[in-house]
Amino acid sequence: MANDLTSSDKQTQIPTNLRLLILLEEVVKAGVPVTPSVIKDEINLPKPTLHRLFNTAEAEGFLQRDIDGRSYSPGPRLRQIAVHTISSQRVRSLRLIILRSVAAEIGETCNIAMPDREGMTYLDRVETHWPLRIQLPVGTQVPFHCTASGKMFLSSLRPAYFNHYLESAVLEPHGPGTITDKAALRDEIEMTRKRGYSTDNQEFMEDMAAVAVPIVDGQKRLMTTLSVHAPIQRHSLEGLIDHVDVLKAGAEKLSEQIRS
Repeated sequence: MANDLTSSDKQTQIPTNLRLLILLEEVVKAGVPVTPSVIKDEINLPKPTLHRLFNTAEAEGFLQRDIDGRSYSPGPRLRQIAVHTISSQRVRSLRLIILRSVAAEIGETCNIAMPDREGMTYLDRVETHWPLRIQLPVGTQVPFHCTASGKMFLSSLRPAYFNHYLESAVLEPHGPGTITDKAALRDEIEMTRKRGYSTDNQEFMEDMAAVAVPIVDGQKRLMTTLSVHAPIQRHSLEGLIDHVDVLKAGAEKLSEQIRS
């Protein structure tokens, strides 16, 4: 039939100058580190061509090898493209409207953070009007294991990848409440996964509490997080947890923006 295409026909449908872009698109869509054989099933290029594209993308920093030595995940240059895309003026303007609304309703500083290789990076921030505040400007990177945004991200990982993280992570203390025991952190992440929000009770910084919720794409994958933090002199952790519904409503609006 006219619609039946051979493998050769399918290969010619991908222009040579688009093959690397389509490869990167498939790696990002997977959401987890992938091997060339997995991608081959999606774009149907000859094995030598596919490996050449992977090698080029790795050499130029668009992809990087995962810890198993076989799989690939987004490299620093591809992640930077994602940050610039999310931070583009039109997208950021809409995001800030939602963020300001959430911060105004809660009355405390709210942040949007994005996972990177070494931690969570703040993309946007709306400050509280109170003179007593915690200074963490846009661009600041904070650890995974002792922040609300970081623990929210860890709870989104598949068990195998979380296990890899836990095996290699150094759980350095940052505040008096930092969880430095790996078994205890595992329990904390499991609890976070079940309840749908994460907390920081003086774990990253003394006298600071925080709560975070996920912002997800159309496949329910965590893309960024929405969090609120405040000095404990003004809000206990329990007081911030009272605002989880406000955070979740804001996160849903931000998720809709990603999906649109």
